[in-house]
Amino acid sequence: MKRFFLLILPVLIIILAGFAGITYFRDRAERLRMMDELARKVKALAESSESMVLTSLKTKNYTQLKKFAGSFEKRERIQGALIYETAGKKVIISSSIKELEAVLKQEAVKAAKVKKSSDSVLETAAGGIYSYAVPVIDNNKYVLGAVVIAHDASYIDKLSGEMWRLMALYMSLLALLLIIVILLLSRTLFIMPLIKLTEWFKKFQSGEINYSTQVKSGDEFEKLINEVEQVALSLRIAKKAANEEASIRTKKTEAWNDRRLKDLVKAKIGDNAFFVVSNREPYMHVTDNITGKVKCIVPVGGVVTALDPVMRASGGTWIAHGSGDKDREFVNSRDKLGVPPDNERYILKRVWLTKEEEDGYYYGFSNEGLWPLCHVTHTRPVFRREDWEMYIKANRKFADAVLEELPGGSPVVFIQDYHFTLLPHMIKEQRPDAVVVLFWHIPWPNPEIFSICPYYKEILKGMLACDIVGFHTQFHCNNFLDTANRLLENRIDTEKFSVVMNGHETFIRPFPISVGGYTHTEVEAAAVYAKEKLCPAYGLEGIKTGVGVDRIDYTKGIVERITALNRFFEKYPEQKGRFTFIQIGAPSRTNIKKYNELINEIDAEVDKINLAYGTENWKPFIYIKKHLSYSEILPFYTMADLCIVSSLHDGMNLVAKEFVSAKKDNDGVLILSSFAGASRELEEALIINPYSAEEFADAIYSGLEMDIDERKRRMESMREVVGEGNVYKWAGSIIDEIALITGKNQ
Repeated sequence: MKRFFLLILPVLIIILAGFAGITYFRDRAERLRMMDELARKVKALAESSESMVLTSLKTKNYTQLKKFAGSFEKRERIQGALIYETAGKKVIISSSIKELEAVLKQEAVKAAKVKKSSDSVLETAAGGIYSYAVPVIDNNKYVLGAVVIAHDASYIDKLSGEMWRLMALYMSLLALLLIIVILLLSRTLFIMPLIKLTEWFKKFQSGEINYSTQVKSGDEFEKLINEVEQVALSLRIAKKAANEEASIRTKKTEAWNDRRLKDLVKAKIGDNAFFVVSNREPYMHVTDNITGKVKCIVPVGGVVTALDPVMRASGGTWIAHGSGDKDREFVNSRDKLGVPPDNERYILKRVWLTKEEEDGYYYGFSNEGLWPLCHVTHTRPVFRREDWEMYIKANRKFADAVLEELPGGSPVVFIQDYHFTLLPHMIKEQRPDAVVVLFWHIPWPNPEIFSICPYYKEILKGMLACDIVGFHTQFHCNNFLDTANRLLENRIDTEKFSVVMNGHETFIRPFPISVGGYTHTEVEAAAVYAKEKLCPAYGLEGIKTGVGVDRIDYTKGIVERITALNRFFEKYPEQKGRFTFIQIGAPSRTNIKKYNELINEIDAEVDKINLAYGTENWKPFIYIKKHLSYSEILPFYTMADLCIVSSLHDGMNLVAKEFVSAKKDNDGVLILSSFAGASRELEEALIINPYSAEEFADAIYSGLEMDIDERKRRMESMREVVGEGNVYKWAGSIIDEIALITGKNQ
């Protein structure tokens, strides 16, 4: 439609401008003609009365003059007359133009003075008045007075206005007729053939038709359609061959990597599209606060860390909230772009939310309600009706974005986290053939805690529209099944570990998420950078270091970590000057009061510990409060002797696995909270209760003093776990499960 108006607009402008020009010149000519006719009429009337007025002025017969002035009062357009006597400055005027006496008298005096006739147009509230003044001169050339005739001229403007209105009507009708004709012609000649071609190609891509089903055009689009058919046929053959090769390769036993995952996606999902939905986007375009230039950053967070390598390997489309201030400048007409920017491997589609929607759906219901509810860290959840309404609205907006992209043939929609509990039901309503999987990245509480949420029924019903709901651990799966069983009417199948509600079965499965891992080249380069740049910059030569990498959140146990470090230096004073802890903290959700309070509390605690134990040349605690990219964090991992993950409650926590992956030399200690999901897998870490400062401090001391052989044994064991169960295996297990429940596991 936009292109149609771009086509029709210049034509309309030219035609309408032509008609407007013709109307203008016609109106101008007609006005001049009518004005000339009026002037001749009034002039004749004024000059014909001159002799009668001359006689009356000579004889002082004012009765005759009054009768003459009064004779115009009942005329339709002649407004009246004014007779002026020079000698006595007497004025006789028609009562109908009495309000114009002063102006008309000036015209009369002027005519008498210059002994010449004159005319003028007077503007009044009722419209224009045309006046013609004639001097009354006797045979001796003596001026006795003057006669002024006033005539209505407003009818000329009225006739002109009528002509313009009539012409505007004609032009509007002509423009409408022109639009209809061009629209019908363009639809027949251009739009319909393109629509047919587009629909055919979409069906071809989704597998609903094959290359032998042709689209007929019979016009100049025939060649274009034929070429598209040939390209589509080539693509189909290439895809089929690639899928067959991928199916063969998946039967071979090999380590999980991006190639194996890509083969699995092709073999199990085939031509069906793969879609990921999350709130946080994997790449964000923002304005650099220092340079003012636009830069592309990778937002901090476990979802992005885990899913980006999966999407690079499998392709497909990632649908997410476009939250960067420059995001709109880098998308096409359908809000899409290829990512990563330097090596496009998949499509990112951005969904736009208003500030009101983001505040209510994301900051409000999701992060002041569901987040503290599920993490059970003694932070009270807040549920507001207006936030819930924005949550519904945002889920609907994402549903529309997903449905707009889904092709035929059972596409797979992989939804991430607690932001989209209503989305599965919204998708299934419109596309029951779609395979919908929801992965819950945070803990799932017991039924008593979850029932605190006023909208628990709507949330559970939305989630149970999925085909699969995944969690990090079996413990969280058990909690979810218990919650669904106790809070809703349904049937729990304990053998299949599924929930059946309204005839639909949802499988509940544990899928421990992981990381892609660092390459040897990346680790070696990072180690060199750490030795040559970071150590001198922070004064860490000859000092053992620990590292913590977190988004600043009350669930991460950062304050408890500082408390434990304070107790560590208090209990083991010989460690002063020998050990420094580096905390990398990325501020987040600063719109929420609780998070701002936490930032201020951490700042104060850092100042306290440095003031209590620091010296001129050494700090016990280095606090880097900013977002660092995946590659910027790696040098800190390589140089750290130990890493602390002290989550008060966490679904998994990928920092623990990132640190293990970075330790290619097997030398390092991981101190890990028992309340993080990663503790179920990384059993060789030093498992601690982050609420116990005493136990925590002793674990730090044990890690620093641990024998090198034990350090390497523990790390080697953990590296095997992370290496074998990497992010590609995580995604692969989900793909296998999808294929199993849809009957495509061949």
